[in-house]
Amino acid sequence: MRKFITSITLAAFAIVLITGCKKDKTNGNLEIRLTDNPTALEEVNVDIQNVNVKFTDDSTSNNGWNSLTTNARVYNLLALQNGVDTVLATGNFPMQTVKEIRFVLGPNNTVKENGIVYPLTVPSGSTSGLKIKLSKAMQTDLTSIIVDFDAALSVRKDGPGDYKLIPVLKIK
Repeated sequence: MRKFITSITLAAFAIVLITGCKKDKTNGNLEIRLTDNPTALEEVNVDIQNVNVKFTDDSTSNNGWNSLTTNARVYNLLALQNGVDTVLATGNFPMQTVKEIRFVLGPNNTVKENGIVYPLTVPSGSTSGLKIKLSKAMQTDLTSIIVDFDAALSVRKDGPGDYKLIPVLKIK
């Protein structure tokens, strides 16, 4: 009888141990990365202050936007070329499909051409942000989304020293 009770106790302990070690498959880590294509400018500096995402089911957040932990700073897009990228923002969310990404920009946006730094105007970049639509299902371990911020197509020169950012963003 003692062997029977010991066997039952060991079996119960094994079941508790096995079920307690199962991974939680309801949440996944999301990582937004940034890269760029070449351009003739010397620098294209974009002041990224916040990155937000929208999911399929957006009933739990601020107008559907979920804020990521953002590495807020000025990024020289031209330093992110030829296979180089950087982690821009991360977060842990319930497993869903990412439907939209929004970059909220600060005021320190510039371009450098022929050694001279000029302001880069970003229409509505600091209010509604720069948005890109997609449909990317999150994975259980890490979902990494690389956004190619195409500086060559995004910067428009309207006159001497007058540069505007009309963003061309692509998912890689």
